[in-house]
Amino acid sequence: MAETLTDEVLIQQAQAGQQTAFAILVRRYEQYAFTLALRFVKNREDAHEVAQDSFLRAFRYLPDFRGDAKFTTWFYKIIYSTSLNFLRKQKPDIQSLDDDNRPVKIPNTGEKNAAHLLEEEERNAAIKQAIDQLSHDDSGIITLFYLYENSLEEICQIMGLTMSNAKTKLCRARQRLKGALTVDDFR
Repeated sequence: MAETLTDEVLIQQAQAGQQTAFAILVRRYEQYAFTLALRFVKNREDAHEVAQDSFLRAFRYLPDFRGDAKFTTWFYKIIYSTSLNFLRKQKPDIQSLDDDNRPVKIPNTGEKNAAHLLEEEERNAAIKQAIDQLSHDDSGIITLFYLYENSLEEICQIMGLTMSNAKTKLCRARQRLKGALTVDDFR
């Protein structure tokens, strides 16, 4: 029953001191937090750490949440800033040894033959690899806009950008993504 409560109700309950309400929010958004953190830090273990730190910060600052924006927008901003803080503490040229080449899954909307499914998986893997090659800001804005389907207004709030700056960054990130992809990726 509690799992069906809206974010707003859960936040009010958590602000009133009900820890189980916050635990439900954690379960609801733990995969999103991890995935977004992974886009920035590019290492699974570090992404888990960033996601956990983000939840701790969210819990600490939950009394300050006023509801001016959606909870997800507010929380993604926390994940974004926690990721940037984590990256600032790291050495700049550390490369991840984590080789997660699992493709992004696109729902199967109909009957497809094995060759078509294989081509689709290869394309998804190429896109994921290209996104991973982008800078933290570029991969983050691409992820927020396309994977999480955040609006430009929400991205502005999350990343602390003006609307024109967000549009420019998204356009440039798309161009860099296009440059990272080759024609062979889609044959």
